Amino acid sequence: MLIDEIKKAKMEAFKTKNEDVKAIANVIINKYMLLKIEKKEKNEEITDVDVINLISKTLKELDEEKLGYMAVNNLNKVTSIEHQISFIQAYLPKMLSEEEIKSEILKLSDRSIPVVMKHFKTNFAGKVDMGLVNKVLKSL
Repeated sequence: MLIDEIKKAKMEAFKTKNEDVKAIANVIINKYMLLKIEKKEKNEEITDVDVINLISKTLKELDEEKLGYMAVNNLNKVTSIEHQISFIQAYLPKMLSEEEIKSEILKLSDRSIPVVMKHFKTNFAGKVDMGLVNKVLKSL
């Protein structure tokens, strides 16, 4: 599972004293544990797609944090966050481009918003930005 790879990377970061990787790996593992508890209460299993979604949300949070540090000109923190971002991006699958999304939408016979969104959530979970799907769909 994807989380196991992150745990291994965390252990490697401990050995190499890489504080940035260690910090972001801890954040992801802690969020994973909380999500696991939530899923267990609902009698659901946690999947790699859940972990990918968790990583995506964390990536967005890091981007916002980076902008905040850039605004106050704290370059040490900006550099640290950039290292964290590059570490977790390695665990995300390649996202679909606008052209690939457009091509997939054109293959569908029913191009209504609910049908298209359900199609992408079902078949491309974690591999597509749903906001981008919505934007491409509206441009057609």
